[in-house]
Amino acid sequence: MRSRILVPSGALALALLFSGCESIPKNIDMQNDNAHAVMALDYRDFQKTADILVQSLLGSGRLKKPNGGTYVMTTGKVINDTMQRIDTDQLMAKIEETLMNSGQVIMTSAIAAGDGVDKMVYKVREKRNSDEFNQGTIAEKGQLVAPELSISGKIIQRDVRYERRKTQVEYYFQLKVTGIGTGLRLWQKEEVIGKRGSNKSVSW
Repeated sequence: MRSRILVPSGALALALLFSGCESIPKNIDMQNDNAHAVMALDYRDFQKTADILVQSLLGSGRLKKPNGGTYVMTTGKVINDTMQRIDTDQLMAKIEETLMNSGQVIMTSAIAAGDGVDKMVYKVREKRNSDEFNQGTIAEKGQLVAPELSISGKIIQRDVRYERRKTQVEYYFQLKVTGIGTGLRLWQKEEVIGKRGSNKSVSW
């Protein structure tokens, strides 16, 4: 004979209420997130690292043209050598935004690695011989401006056995700027983020 367990209706309702409260999503204060760190890279790591790297570049003086004016820059390849799926275009978008807002560089959308190219730049030029378009409104040949500088980088992950039940994960963010005309490297910097936690924590 099966035994039956009776749960008071009030207790059941209270349990359901608390379980429902725990599942309610909460907005994150992106400017003041004091949540616990995680072994994988999160948005806080990207924001902090991008700010350190770009401020180092802006403060180096390497983006000041000898004869005045503004450099035209493109984004080269950014290699993700970690166990995570990282959208490097998203990471570079923050860096590009800060660089452009500084007034020291202009980013080109005519040529770039990844998804940095605006296809409409070339799509419109395909209509040069189309009778449907006023040819006077279509860009003439020789109007595109070639970039003078390229910014590229790499993200590297190293897992180190720290203690019996702990793991240390190191992330190396490397960024460099190269003069396209000469091929000379004008600036570079590496920023390291270290995380230490349980072996049960995953870094991807």
